[in-house]
Amino acid sequence: MSDPFTAQRHDMVEHQIAGMGIRDARVLAAMRKVPRHVFVPEWLQDAAYDDGPLPIGDGQTISQPYVVAHMAEALALRDGERVLEIGTGSGYAAAVLAEIAAEVLTVERLPTLAARARAVLATLGYANVHVVEGDGTLGWPAAAPYDAIVVAAGGPSVPPTLRAQLKPGGRLVMPVGHHTHGQSLIRVTRGDGTPDREEQLGLVSFVPLIGAEGWKDGTPRI
Repeated sequence: MSDPFTAQRHDMVEHQIAGMGIRDARVLAAMRKVPRHVFVPEWLQDAAYDDGPLPIGDGQTISQPYVVAHMAEALALRDGERVLEIGTGSGYAAAVLAEIAAEVLTVERLPTLAARARAVLATLGYANVHVVEGDGTLGWPAAAPYDAIVVAAGGPSVPPTLRAQLKPGGRLVMPVGHHTHGQSLIRVTRGDGTPDREEQLGLVSFVPLIGAEGWKDGTPRI
């Protein structure tokens, strides 16, 4: 059933996502379906489909729609795969991934955001998304290994523990860099008895990845 934002959502996909080069049909379908406005504060719902990030509280943001789509496409998900997401935030990206993957486990370090995302995802019926609280830089070893890992925060390097939780052939996508306002989006493909392969996918800007294998206190970098 349509909602008042359906036209805006489809326009967003046409111009901001497909129009900017995203080609994965499953990603485009997920972006058309997931109601981004439900994941932002009510007073920002009219801006939910604009081409930019929005504040969601606790100093965090919901990522620009194109960036969510770009990272989802970079994961190259296949049927039946399991995804670990680091940095649940609003829960929007987890919902997009859940439209493609068989299961999404998403880790959030801030209890208020985790509770809010869990409630929204449950209301929307995403039974294949599991929100847990913890230090995302350490992943979630109890459910490892994963087919894909996506990190929605910028770290100084790819956490070794996250690499270790990837299956051989698994893909990890995350922002890496030492600058406050820009990082390189990196894709790591786990080797099977061979070195991991790393690719740079462009420049992005994310909040800091805080934790034992990330930034220790979230202070700005130079």
